[in-house]
This record gives sequence, structure tokens and C-alpha cells, in this order.
Amino acid sequence: MHKNTILYTSLALIAFAANSVLCRMALGEQSIDAAGFTIIRLLSGAIILGLILLMTHKPNNKHSNGSWSASLMLFIYALCFSFAYISLDTGTGALILFGSVQFTMITISLFSGTRLHYSEWLGLTIAFFGFVFLVLPGISTPSGTGFILMTLSGIAWGIYTLKGKGSNSPLSDTSYNFIRTLPLLLILLSISYPMISLSSKGIILAILSGALASGIGYSIWYLALALLTSTQAAVVQLSVPIIAAFGGVFWMQEPITERLMLSSTLILGGILLVVLGRKYLLRKGT
Repeated sequence: MHKNTILYTSLALIAFAANSVLCRMALGEQSIDAAGFTIIRLLSGAIILGLILLMTHKPNNKHSNGSWSASLMLFIYALCFSFAYISLDTGTGALILFGSVQFTMITISLFSGTRLHYSEWLGLTIAFFGFVFLVLPGISTPSGTGFILMTLSGIAWGIYTLKGKGSNSPLSDTSYNFIRTLPLLLILLSISYPMISLSSKGIILAILSGALASGIGYSIWYLALALLTSTQAAVVQLSVPIIAAFGGVFWMQEPITERLMLSSTLILGGILLVVLGRKYLLRKGT
């Protein structure tokens, strides 16, 4: 794998993990309501990306402008995720979300004509088993509403990711995708305004989630997608809970458990098999 692929993918996955932590801190501790978090998250992402685009724009350079369909998927993902999170525990939510992402991306890829090598199927299975093993202690029977919302969130994110595969201008596409959510945010604000509950902590966490972990993080993800296959892009996202867990070990002195080490080995081993297995085995003629 090219060094730029590793760099961009690693940075994007770290941003995803940071987003997970920020969302958990804001919504899990009820520092802000789900609608308010979504509005501030996407709005701050649009503002920071718009400013970056203005500062880096060159008059003679042509750039792409994202798409309304991608913006709709981004909005659905963020909105459904926020509302699902308040009715699901962390482990159950992660399992439903990433399971939906994997299913969506791989199914669409298969219907588009992609054929997976047996090593990729094996790697996907091993990585997903490791992921389930990691979140298993936190899994409980989900509420029907929470299950549906998180499934919709995962499907929307999977489609949004696949739309980024053909991006020639990741920063521009991501910026306009965020900016195009503004009319949808106005509709959401008009509906939810009487019920919005904010705190300074919740607002700060939503801004950090939107401007840094989402806005800049998703731009880097679109950079990485140009260098990954759809299958690779799907499976590497299973490492996000691992990164978040090790972040807790580093920043909050949480213990390193045998479950964390074993699941990390399975997930990373599965990812490695997906990324390198096909190329190596085809070279060997198997």
C-alpha cells in the first residue's frame, strides 16, 4: 500500500474515532439534544470548510462542487446517528452502524460488478468477528426506533462514502456537501427549535465534532478513498472502535484488556488480509 494511502486513511480513521468520543461525551452525558448537536455539527463543518476553501481557492482552477445527493446522505447520516445514539448504548450502536456500513458498501459494490477474492471474504469475516468480539460486552437488545435510525445512519454513510470514490477535489466536494446541508438544517431548526436544549459544553463538543472530526476528517477520507477499493474502504472502518479504545487507554488511563488485544489482532489481521491478500495470492496464482 502506498505511503499516502496509509497516511490519509490513518488520519481519517483517527478523526472518525475522535468523532465517536465527542458524540459520546455530548449526547451520552446529555450536554446537548440530538437536533441541536446535528445542527451545530454540520453548520460548523460547513463554516470551517467554506473558510478553508476561500483561502485556498485559485481563480483559474476548476473544482467540483459535490452533489445534492451526497449532501442528503450526509444529513441523514448525522441526523439519524444523533437521535439513535440517545436510545442505544455504545456497543449496540457501533455494531448496528458499522454492520450497516459494511453491508451497504459491499452489496452496492457487488451489484456494480465487483467480485471479491476469497481472501477478501475471509478478511472481512475475520475483521467483523473481531469487531463483534470487541463490542460484545456492551451489546443489549436495542429499541426498535434506535435500531432503525442507526441502520439508516449506516446505510447513508455507506452511500456517502461510495460517492466519494470518484472525487477529484476532496476538499471542494466535502465543503459543498456540507454547505448544501444548510437548507435541511433550517428545516430541522424550524421543527425542533422549541425542544432544543444547549449547554456551553455541548456546543463546544458539537463544534469540535463538526469543524475538526467531521469537516476536515471527511475531506481527508475523500482523499483516502481515491486510493482504496470499495471493499478496503468498508473494512478499514471496523478499526475505528479499536482506535477509540486505545485513545481511552492513552488519554484516560483505561486498562488494556485481553479482549481489546485479541479483538485488535483479529480486526487488524482481517484488514491486512483484505488489503494485501488478493494481490499476494493472485501473484502466487491462487
